[in-house]
Amino acid sequence: MTTKSLGNPFDGDQSLIHAKTCGCPQCQPGQDVPSVSLNMERNSGGVDADSPADSEAMMDRAIESAVVRSVFAHNDHSRRSFMKMMGAGTAAALLGSVFPMDKAKAAVKESLGKLEKTKLNVGFVPITCATPIIMAHPLGFYERYGLDVTVTKTAGWAVARDKSLAGEYDASHMLTPMPLAMTMGAGSTPEPFIMPAVENINGQAIVLHVDHKDKRDPKQWKGFKFGVPFEYSMHNFLLRYYLAENGIDPDKDVQIRVVPPPEMVANLRAGNLDGYLSPDPFNQRAVWEKVGFIHMLTKDIWEGHPCCAFACSQRFATENPNTYGALLRAIIDATQYSNNHENRKEIAEAIAPKNYLNQPVPVIQQVLTGYYADGLGEIQNVPDRIDFDPFPWHSMGVWILTQMKRWGYIDGDVDYRGIAEQVYLAGETGKLMEDMGYAAPDKTYKTHTIMGKTFDPASPEEYARSFAIGRV
Repeated sequence: MTTKSLGNPFDGDQSLIHAKTCGCPQCQPGQDVPSVSLNMERNSGGVDADSPADSEAMMDRAIESAVVRSVFAHNDHSRRSFMKMMGAGTAAALLGSVFPMDKAKAAVKESLGKLEKTKLNVGFVPITCATPIIMAHPLGFYERYGLDVTVTKTAGWAVARDKSLAGEYDASHMLTPMPLAMTMGAGSTPEPFIMPAVENINGQAIVLHVDHKDKRDPKQWKGFKFGVPFEYSMHNFLLRYYLAENGIDPDKDVQIRVVPPPEMVANLRAGNLDGYLSPDPFNQRAVWEKVGFIHMLTKDIWEGHPCCAFACSQRFATENPNTYGALLRAIIDATQYSNNHENRKEIAEAIAPKNYLNQPVPVIQQVLTGYYADGLGEIQNVPDRIDFDPFPWHSMGVWILTQMKRWGYIDGDVDYRGIAEQVYLAGETGKLMEDMGYAAPDKTYKTHTIMGKTFDPASPEEYARSFAIGRV
């Protein structure tokens, strides 16, 4: 079997993506594969005759694949049809006559520098917020930059944090508050982490059990049990904010429990939860299974709020600067590709298999396209239900820190701007985005509006103390 994402792009018989219909063992139902690697040695222990033999050849193949993918607008069906019609040799010669492939390979290698390591382990929790990190694997974005990445499915955020701290993950999909908390030692031993890229904006929802359709007013929720995926999460802070704005004290009037996202629906069905603020696809999965309904999208609490991110330790980035740079470029490319709505259905098919999200394609498509059933008998059309924007605004980091202070997760004097600027690498990421041909903001702070109230990052301590309900 060939190594799919690094397969010969001129071979019409080879797929370059792991889609729902992929025939490889990792993608077939019933194959319990928690992670998938692009290692060249496969089942037989041998090396595929058509696979790159070393890191240099892997980089060459990755560049060839990237160029061919671009020519066919990442449409693998069109690529394969053309290659079968023309033949691999003829197609390669035709492309070579109009595109300087050798010069492109040399330029890419020179710009990246020699990679300190090419085999990486990147963790992810199986939710749609991780779309860029996940789809970068089957759609070949890591290979584009010469990386052999294993994306490892992770049960929950505590595991992702602990494996990252232990160095088992080179980098990981994280919740945007996590690298702030880890750097400060809130909830774990302190270690400097950096967050160069946001994965998704929006993309969450408040779900209630179907038995609560007559309780749409949050003031009716006293005594409810809610689930959030992690204490240091936007889900927790947005739920707390929403409850408090409606006069409900999240620490006294309701219970908020940490529940891993894959267990949300089962706990709702069993009556262990009355509702949850969760990442997708588990909001839509509750509707799919007729056990819950979507009370509110979190974009209606804060339009454009950050949720998940790509993060790694400061040590990894310092010790492996070229590898870190290549990995970040792959993530930015994948995030921009995910942001294009025309690509969403293809992405849904690519990330649906068991080794990734293990969810029905229609459920993922409803999330990514924003055309979905709400569980209340209506079909909604909200194209920006989830979006993807890699820019890590410093002001978003400051807001998160104000909520950590407000609810007692950190105490004492907080250097809001200093910590946000240490962890959220907005300036560096903006420059890199521009170098890659993407638009980037010319500033790193701005005001944000949450439930009609303006947050000014210039006055964070006053903001944290301004609420009627809080712990400060």
